[in-house]
Amino acid sequence: MAKTFYVNPVTGSDTNLGSQQAPFKTITQALKVATDNTKIQLAAGNYNAASGEVFPLTIPSGVIVAGDEANKGDRILIEGSGNYLSRTFAGQNVTFVLLDKAELRGVTVTNLASRGSGVWIESTAPTVANSTFTNCKREGVFATGEANPVILSNVFSQNAANGIAIAKNSKGQIQGNTCFKTGFGVAISDTASPTLIDNKISENRSGIIISGNARPVLRNNVSENNTDDGITVIATALPDIGSTNNPGGNTLRNNGKFDLQNASSNKLVSVGNKIDASKVTGNVEFADSSVPTPTPTPTPTPTPIPTPTTPTPTPIPTPTTPTPTPIPTPTTPTPTPIPTPTPTPTPTIELTDISNHWAGGFIRELVKLEIVNGFPDRTFKPDATMTRAQYAALLVKAFNPSPNRPAIKFKDVPADFWASKVIQQAYQGSFLSGFPDNSFSPNKNIQRVQVIVSLVNGLGLSADSATAIKTFDDQAKIPEYAKDEVIKATQKEIIVNHPNLKQLNPTRDATRAEVAVMVYQALVDANRVAAIDSPYIVTA
Repeated sequence: MAKTFYVNPVTGSDTNLGSQQAPFKTITQALKVATDNTKIQLAAGNYNAASGEVFPLTIPSGVIVAGDEANKGDRILIEGSGNYLSRTFAGQNVTFVLLDKAELRGVTVTNLASRGSGVWIESTAPTVANSTFTNCKREGVFATGEANPVILSNVFSQNAANGIAIAKNSKGQIQGNTCFKTGFGVAISDTASPTLIDNKISENRSGIIISGNARPVLRNNVSENNTDDGITVIATALPDIGSTNNPGGNTLRNNGKFDLQNASSNKLVSVGNKIDASKVTGNVEFADSSVPTPTPTPTPTPTPIPTPTTPTPTPIPTPTTPTPTPIPTPTTPTPTPIPTPTPTPTPTIELTDISNHWAGGFIRELVKLEIVNGFPDRTFKPDATMTRAQYAALLVKAFNPSPNRPAIKFKDVPADFWASKVIQQAYQGSFLSGFPDNSFSPNKNIQRVQVIVSLVNGLGLSADSATAIKTFDDQAKIPEYAKDEVIKATQKEIIVNHPNLKQLNPTRDATRAEVAVMVYQALVDANRVAAIDSPYIVTA
């Protein structure tokens, strides 16, 4: 027989019986006595450490914690954070942990702790419905492992990283949610394959980010008025956005950069969606019999140089050696994403020292795309070195990675350091790491091998084991941790050796020209820019 406990943070007491007339004071106490098939009914009020709550609050299997579903949890605020050790993501700061068949309904959740998550779901199948997640310092709901949640009719606003994040091998149904003015509306990574239906996603940085080898199904969602893209697809992800027998019904419109940006290695097929074809970039086939529906307010967009954001590369392990991952050119620390393959002619400042340089063509294209800059005296200094901080800035310009791991505070990168934000973004995007002593060494020069490792790991590149391994005259100098990455980068034609193709010079400081060319080649591999012939590109 179902049992109901009542909780009131104002009039209740944890020595009460938990009845409607004599409610508990804390959710914590109610959870202690709850068993399968129990409902915990919350009264209006604030539930926090000051009122006696102990976080994280773990909802057991078969237990429902409910507030006011009709008003999405208005006036029922649960605010707090506790340490939770995740089997897939290590230590986390979490408000709620939901076990199998647990339910959380009609509450407002806020987690103000550093990297705080409102709800953590790990390899369980709970329900989160008719609630509000706001001002969490990371995301509202995070599902990981083999999770299979139902996330239904919630509101996600003003969360720092994402409204909803679905990672690892999670599935689940994400339906009828509203994500607005939050980091990314929905972030789907790794091999996750959730179904997204009838969600309204607007005014975020990007609406839906799909990375790794994710395979989500998207039906009847609206993603509009986001600062960057409506949907961004990267790495080897392949969302199902419609088929002949099951049209997508998604509406993508009025987004700042692209309504649909496919920066993945796969072709997307769009059937039955409302998408303005002029706001699409990458390999996308419109298989409808009719022309894709234009956006309601057709604004001509002859963008001089489209800047597609390439957010979060799939989480990739960084080398486990003291050798830090790479760092790029001194581009401004603002993340200005990567542009489309064929840049339209735009007046660019002609740099005075690259006209006869072996890397001149590559540098000119990156300048056009606003990924690299020259110096005020109209020089590029192609043969000068580049620091790790400058490289971080270049990475952010070129790939604009979104976070797939928690932030970290490096002891030698103060908050007011010019590159602190881009260093953090490159770190969270798995492009760069620090040293074992928790330093980053922002002013150290980046080595060639570190650039190679950075691009391979950050972009999640893979190698064909059947391809013969390229050998260099100085093969023995390649650090052990970087050998696999060098193979992958060779197969992807990212490595540039000037002037001698057979000399890798792995531990030599990279020049600004070498970094520019390797970043450009990574964009070529992603079909983001056109290839440029050069005798110095190493081929497998």
